Amino acid sequence: MKRAVVLLSGGLDSATVLGFACREEYDIIALTFRYGQRHEIEVARAQVLASEAGVHSHLIVDIPDSIFADSALTGVNKQEVPKGGKKSGDAAIPVTYVPARNMLFLSYGVACAESFGAEAVFIGANVLDYSGYPDCRGEFLEAFERAATLGTKCGVEGRPIHIIAPLLLLTKAEIIRMGAALGVDYSLTHSCYDPDEEGRACGRCESCRIRRKGFEEAGVFDPTRYAGKD
Repeated sequence: MKRAVVLLSGGLDSATVLGFACREEYDIIALTFRYGQRHEIEVARAQVLASEAGVHSHLIVDIPDSIFADSALTGVNKQEVPKGGKKSGDAAIPVTYVPARNMLFLSYGVACAESFGAEAVFIGANVLDYSGYPDCRGEFLEAFERAATLGTKCGVEGRPIHIIAPLLLLTKAEIIRMGAALGVDYSLTHSCYDPDEEGRACGRCESCRIRRKGFEEAGVFDPTRYAGKD
């Protein structure tokens, strides 16, 4: 059976990618990261998603949050998560950007893939409905795959590890429709950058707004628990 590593955050996109990889009949190793993110609830969601999908190998990697200090997503530098959306024409990379996060996560993914004989690493990167993070772009993923081929034993020996991003050019609505067709239970996922103590989504951060808009445009029921709504 073909084997793959799936980077599983516990969010909507990674859950869809997990469903996609399951449909393609990969033997899956799920890889989740705990790095001091404000929304650490996503780690628990990832565990449930992996269990529900029948993934028999789920690894959780702990990374010191001090490495990602320059990000509002970790809260190390006490920056607030922006609410209310970007202003028109604002192309600046938001403060929720986590320095080189996908580069680091993919490095772990490739190391895991080479160690366990996997042929691919799946990632839920997307360039349409996203926050403008540079490490979600196709050119970055292509460059990383080339680097992985040059820098690994299996790559040098002619067995390169492929970086697969099946959601890269899809809108959030298209991703949700795909997931619905795959049977993904989105009530198990979490997207909010700044949830309350009960794990309910704020409904106002950029991730919440993109998620909510996606469900509306997809015509699919949004099972998200929003603060003040239940």
